[in-house]
Amino acid sequence: MRNWKTAALVLVAAGMGVTALPAMAQDNAPTYSRGYADDRAEIEDLMARYMFAIDYFDWDAYVATFAPDGELTFARGTTRGREAIRAVVMDFSQGIGRFYHTADGQPAKLRHVLLNSSIRVEGDRAWASTLWQEMANNGPDDTMKDGTYGLYQDEFVRLDGRWYIQKRNVLNEFIPGRNSGPANPVSEMDAAAAAYRAQLAQ
Repeated sequence: MRNWKTAALVLVAAGMGVTALPAMAQDNAPTYSRGYADDRAEIEDLMARYMFAIDYFDWDAYVATFAPDGELTFARGTTRGREAIRAVVMDFSQGIGRFYHTADGQPAKLRHVLLNSSIRVEGDRAWASTLWQEMANNGPDDTMKDGTYGLYQDEFVRLDGRWYIQKRNVLNEFIPGRNSGPANPVSEMDAAAAAYRAQLAQ
């Protein structure tokens, strides 16, 4: 959660002491415009398309969910730009088959699902904290087996009327150094959005 923690610290550095924390939390509370439902629906659909694309190896559709200068951070590090993201994720996907396979040695079918998702929209920028889970047919007799799980920490941008992933940080709760930590990720997301809103107001 380092990126959003940095944004929250900017607010504190601007003159908010420890005694101001309750007020700061109130200031960070989301507001919902008339267009929020539409924005949220489009962002949720974007996140679902990301999942379907990666599970069905549709790499054109996958990279299309990112802004042209989009950024992906996961266990292999940070990659920027659609074609660079395509290359690193395709390579990672090919290696997954060595770890997830059926009883006869074939690559297992992996399926990712989205769980709780909190989305904050500020104009043409948005942020989301979303729990994800992965499962595959690599259990006994090729039955379903729960796999990995974690948190998506996202920033979105609206370009020419469409939402795209500007930054996605894939956190894995089972990997030391890549888990979400003890702080509420939604509070950190709200702080990042508030910092952006304050920047626009200057």
